[in-house]
Amino acid sequence: MTFPLKTLQQLRPLLIGFRKKAGLSQASVAALLGVTQQSYAKIEANPSATSVERLFTILRLLGAEIILERSVLSHPADSSEEKAFHDEAQLATPSSVEKSASATPRKILPPTMKRERW
Repeated sequence: MTFPLKTLQQLRPLLIGFRKKAGLSQASVAALLGVTQQSYAKIEANPSATSVERLFTILRLLGAEIILERSVLSHPADSSEEKAFHDEAQLATPSSVEKSASATPRKILPPTMKRERW
């Protein structure tokens, strides 16, 4: 069964539902994660504040997975964007990928250690 996830607020009931469906308590999931029950309760209360890596680990423990699917576009103006998206995807043929891979690599700069505000 699929559960569409369109907002971050939908994560909490989904995590609770998957945990209960798996027959696990918060304490047992916390033990599997190597954290306290209180720490897992905080994650479950506000899953949007946890890291994506931790979220994937929890979903794996609960027997759930994330599947990304492109939604159907409903606006006529979007159809040109969708066509451009597919045209770009078709342009990335193996030969063009090989050519770009053989190009000179870009120089990777070291981090500036400045904190960015998002």
